[in-house]
Parts: sequence; C-alpha cells; structure tokens
Amino acid sequence: VDAVYLDDEKEREEYVLNDVGIVFHGNVEDIKSRSWSYGQFEENVLDACLFLMDKAELELSGRGNPIKICRVASAVINSRDDDGVIAGSWNNSYDYGVAPSAWTGSVDILLEYYSSKQPVRYGQCWVFAGVFNTFLRCLGIPARLITNYSSAHDNNANLRMDFFLDDEGKVDTRLTKDSVWNYHCWNEAWMTRPDLPVGFGGWQVVDGTPQETSDGMYRCGPASVQAIKHGHVCFQFDAPFVYAEVNSDIFYTRMEKNGTQVVENIDTTRIGQLIVTKEVGGDGMMDITEEYKFREGSDEERLALETAVMYGVKKQSIQDTTYQPQTDVDMDFQAQKAVLGNDFKVTITFRNKSRNSYTATTYFSGNIVFYTGVPKSEFKKHSFSAKLEPSSSSSFDVVIKSSEYMRDLLEQASFHFFVTARINETGKILAVQKAVMLEIPTLQIKTKGELVAGKEMSVIVEFTNPLKQTLENVTLRLEGPGMLRTIKKQFGRIQMNSTLTWEVKFTPMRAGSRKLIASLNSDALRHVYGELNVQIQKP
Repeated sequence: VDAVYLDDEKEREEYVLNDVGIVFHGNVEDIKSRSWSYGQFEENVLDACLFLMDKAELELSGRGNPIKICRVASAVINSRDDDGVIAGSWNNSYDYGVAPSAWTGSVDILLEYYSSKQPVRYGQCWVFAGVFNTFLRCLGIPARLITNYSSAHDNNANLRMDFFLDDEGKVDTRLTKDSVWNYHCWNEAWMTRPDLPVGFGGWQVVDGTPQETSDGMYRCGPASVQAIKHGHVCFQFDAPFVYAEVNSDIFYTRMEKNGTQVVENIDTTRIGQLIVTKEVGGDGMMDITEEYKFREGSDEERLALETAVMYGVKKQSIQDTTYQPQTDVDMDFQAQKAVLGNDFKVTITFRNKSRNSYTATTYFSGNIVFYTGVPKSEFKKHSFSAKLEPSSSSSFDVVIKSSEYMRDLLEQASFHFFVTARINETGKILAVQKAVMLEIPTLQIKTKGELVAGKEMSVIVEFTNPLKQTLENVTLRLEGPGMLRTIKKQFGRIQMNSTLTWEVKFTPMRAGSRKLIASLNSDALRHVYGELNVQIQKP
C-alpha cells in the first residue's frame, strides 16, 4: 500500500511535479503573492535532500515512512539544536548572510547547505516552508505551502492572546508577550496515518519554522488537519500548538493598581481569519479555512472547542471574571491604500446603536512591526475625544506622514495600529488592532527578441527608486526555474527617482511555459519582486 497515494491526477501534477509555487503574504486586508522556485528536479537537489535524512540520523528502515520523514525533517530544516539547513533571523540585520526576502527559491539554499554542511543564513517562515516543500516533493510526498493570516504565536498555548492595557486604556507593550503574526507559512503533506484512528489521514500540518520545542527539539508535526478541525488534539504530533495558531482569542486585559486583571474586551474572530494555498493548476488563491475550522459561531465550532478543551487545550473560562463589554457601540478603522514613501490617512469609525449620547476618549497608536507582530518602535501617538450622537455613525481621520515612519521602517513595510476607546459614561473600553501594509514598488521584467529553445534570448529587469532617498547596497537576483539558474548582480546604489536596468542573456534549452522570478534587495528597501510568464517555442 502506497502511504502517500493521491488519487487525483491534476493534484498529483500540482503537489508532486510542479516545480514552481506561490507564496501568499501581506495581511488579510491586503493579500500579496510572489512566486517561489521549488526546483525539486534540478541537478543535485535529490542528493541534498537525501543528505538531510543522513543529517537527521533517520534509520534506513524509517526512510519509507512519511510520518517519520516529516517529523525529523521539520527539525532539520531549521538550524536550531541540530545545525540544520536554514538559520532564522527576525531582527532586520542580516550581516554575513542573505536577507530572507532576497531568495527566489529553494535550490540555492539546499545546494549551499549540501556543499558547506553549515546552516545557510537567513530565513523567515516562507523560506523554511519553501525549502520544506522542495524536500517533500523531491521525495515524492505530495506537499503544499500554506499561509495562515493573523496567526497566533501563543507563548503558553492557552488559546488566549493577552494584550495588556494601562489605566487609561492604552496598550502596554512592555507587559504584552504574545504576538499576532500578519501571516505565518507552514506546509501540508499528504499521507495515511496508520498510527491514528481511521479518518485522520490526508493532509498533515508540518512546520519547519522554529517557534516552540516539541519533545525537546524545534519541530512541529505531522498533525492531522482533520483532527485540528474537530478538536481531536490528543493525536500526535503538536496538534494543540497548531490548533492555537488558528483558533486563539485576543483578550484585552487591564491591570488595576492592586494587581487584579479586568478583561475589557475579547476579539474572537481576528485569529486564523483566512487560511490559503495556491490553487491546483493555476496561480490563483484557494481558500482552505474550512479545512481547519468550522464556521465561526456555529454549533460544530463550539463542539470542536469543547473537544479540544477536553483533550487538554487550556481555555481560560471567562465566567470567573466580570466581563461585560459595551455592546451598543461598534468601533472599527480603515487605512487608506498607500505607496511606500507617501502620506496616508487612517479613518476611525464609531457606530452608536443606542439612544444615549456618549463621549469616547480615543487613543491611536501606530507601531512599526516585524511581520511577526513584534513591535520595533511606536512612531505615532494621537488621542482625541469623540462625541457619539445617539443612533448615528461618526468618523475621525488621523493623518500619517511619511516623515514620521520612513526612518524606522522595516523591510515588509508593515505597521500595526492599535485603537482603544474608553466610553466615559460607562468606563468600558473598545479595542481594535490591525496590520497595515504599504504598497512596495515592483520590478519590471521584459524579454527581447524571439523565445525559442536552443536560441539565445535577452531578459531586461528594470526598477525605479520611488523613495526620497538613495538606495544603498542594491542586489538583484534573477531565476528562471527549468531554464536559468539563479544569477546575482550587485549595483551599489540607486539615486532617488533614477532607474536601474539589467540585461541578462541566456539560452533556454527546453520548450514550454516557464516563469522568470526576480528580487531586489537593499539596506532601506526589501521585498521587491517581479515575475513574468514566458512561453518558449519549439525550434
């Protein structure tokens, strides 16, 4: 019996044979995508993948068992505790290595590791997931890369993300330890689970990003997606952690002077809002949220939660605290779409559904964050008093100037806005948080001349610097899976408003539809990508 047999031919073509994929990133209100070259059939990649199993000391008898292979691979993909393939870095400094955003695929990473036997610097979640996907497809295990938007990294897996507020109702970043990742990427691998009861085979979550230890090592999975959906988190491996990543609630808790904690607000819908993967046979997005969870608020969802709690997921009950939120006023905010380097405004809207007049003391906090939700700096503080008339809506604008954020900006051009409002008449607090991404300019790719197998062709990559500053240490990469191995070129600097042009000549050997993928990296600007689909004709 084939433990990884997938009966649909189209799915087999996608999940085993396709050597290019799509990584969805950004955030739930602003989904971005980029191509990734898996390259599982490129020269020496199979040897590199087999070497990973030697490195993980997987006994030969276990190398036909996808459960064991995934378990050891999820540890060896990251460098923590076993000098595995990729060293993670989330602190915006990538000395002596390649910034995670610069990679265009897995091949360079795997081959560098295979030859040097040293961890390759640096990766973040989509890099770990991209390389893991190559490893799985290379060995013939069907695999796909998954993105979970608003992913909970809950330090104690209690389904409760705590955001602490001070006396006034402002978020206290010093006390708050949990963080919401704008997105987090992991993988699913397809296999039977003879070690579990019937019905839990199929897609399994595996995650090579080092977040928490499992049986003493940084690894995660395989965990049955079906088991996570139904709350059967007792089944190995690491299901409670994944369950929390997609199901946690956000608690806004105020610390009183005497040390008691008052829960002011609970957001049950933010975490795991959208879970996606690339569609079969195309570049579009497939929503698979329903594979992981029942509809928010449905009876089945409640039952799955009760099951998860029964099997030991810690859910702190709210009955013991006196939680009475303000239900007759809604608050939300929207950020205007903006290009990096420009001013933009954030509009806060209140809807007073009651017959009372209220005043709300409102605090707005703008933070520059890593995509993992960890703040680097608060760059904007603004407070105002909002008058809320009965049965009506009112909006208030906060203007964000580029001069306020450009100096501290991090590579994913990502902000985290907190808005908290205290209704003065009742003392209750409303709270909303959201990630906002700026538009990052893209690379333009064009081809010159005819595209015929065996004939030299020309590719031109162009980029215009949109920032009000010179870009330093600019590096470009270009890769054409199945037709062009990665080439790099350093450009030193690009003055503001000036355009860089790079022409590359090469000869494609095979006819068919192919992709060109390029990335630009510099000190002040990263995550700049471009891609182009090309059709190489038969001679």
